[in-house]
Amino acid sequence: MSNGVYRNPSLGFACRIPAGWVRRTEEMNAGTDDAPPTKQGRAGLDRTAGGGCPRIGGCGRVLLAAFSRPPEARGEDVNSSILIAAESAAQYPGLKDAAQYFGPVSEIAKAQGFASDEEPYEFVLGTKTVARRDFHKDVGTRVMRQSTLVILARGYAVSFTFIGGTEDEVEELVQGMSFATAAKPQNR
Repeated sequence: MSNGVYRNPSLGFACRIPAGWVRRTEEMNAGTDDAPPTKQGRAGLDRTAGGGCPRIGGCGRVLLAAFSRPPEARGEDVNSSILIAAESAAQYPGLKDAAQYFGPVSEIAKAQGFASDEEPYEFVLGTKTVARRDFHKDVGTRVMRQSTLVILARGYAVSFTFIGGTEDEVEELVQGMSFATAAKPQNR
């Protein structure tokens, strides 16, 4: 994280975080399972000592969690957020393109009360083909909007989830993403 931008050269992306937002990445990764001590793995992800799945949710890892205010702080508006996670693509045999990953993403969104706005679609952003799907959820008198982007990189399904109170707000967060060619691992 530098100058308000989270960069992950191993996976080839950067994400701008709005000024004043609260990062909660470590908290989201802490205490999620009884994984053995970790060592740094390929693509900059902590992997279990045996080389298995990254730690979060059994087979995923939160790379970035940022919120417009601390999640426990109450407010009238939607607590906008950015959540970037990586999950081993090996957990999904036959996963050939990013749009296929929306099966699991849609299940999670539905369990959280979100409905899909449309079918996933792909587009090119920088050097990557990115899949996207938009969701919404009625929360009292307001609507919560969610857009999730997915790429496949270095054996991982990487998801970028943006939540906001309006389509414009979500779109502004999505515009903070940039993709480049992933850095090659260095030989040690």
